[in-house]
Amino acid sequence: MAGEALAPLRRPYGLDDLRRETSAAGVTGTVLVQTVSDISETEEFLALAAASDGLIRGVVGWVDLTAPDVSDQLARLRTLPGGDLLVGIRHQIQDEPDPHWFARPDVRRGLLAVSAADLVYDLLVLTPQLPIAHEVAATLPDLRFVLDHAAKPPIATGELTPWSDSIATLAKLPHITCKLSGLVTEASWTNWKPTDLTPYTDHILNSFGPSRVMFGSDWPVCELAATYSQVTTLAQSLTPTAHNQVFKSTAESVYGLRPM
Repeated sequence: MAGEALAPLRRPYGLDDLRRETSAAGVTGTVLVQTVSDISETEEFLALAAASDGLIRGVVGWVDLTAPDVSDQLARLRTLPGGDLLVGIRHQIQDEPDPHWFARPDVRRGLLAVSAADLVYDLLVLTPQLPIAHEVAATLPDLRFVLDHAAKPPIATGELTPWSDSIATLAKLPHITCKLSGLVTEASWTNWKPTDLTPYTDHILNSFGPSRVMFGSDWPVCELAATYSQVTTLAQSLTPTAHNQVFKSTAESVYGLRPM
């Protein structure tokens, strides 16, 4: 979060902040997703979820996928306070300098451990990384994948290809779900309009179908361009006939969230 543009985000965000934002937006349950490659953050998130009185219904955490003891790390996390709320694992593939990082044998071993633990793997990739994400995911049909931020399409420039082609190809894999999240920050932060996002959200819904699309707030990062409530209202307007799936049932099914 370096740089002047991201300065508004450099402050603590806590459970009280989350309660205020979700209450204003009418959201009653959330999934908390990792932000740094540090297992101590995952431990903290699990404890926070345990103390949230059901507001945080699941945690997507982090483990070092390249470590030989991934299975042991996952098992240990599940013994911690809130460990039963661990639903997935994520790593910032988008920041890896090696374009083939995701296809490395040691990473694949880690992904197999995630699959064996019946956890989801959240894909945080950029558009150029979509082909290798497809290549790897196609060989792991038993692992549920969630594509975060729809691979960050180039909304600010208005371009659709090659993003749209790669998304359509990825969507042919039935074990991949797409998260409708992080889109306002891919548009112009200061003067985006709902119509700027429509070609992208329509393509996501047409490619995956509502049963494989879920809403994500990307809060607090979304605050660079919109409030939590604005992002929620926007997603509702862009999915007028699929609210229950996009805002509830897809996430419950994919992440295996316990019923409220």
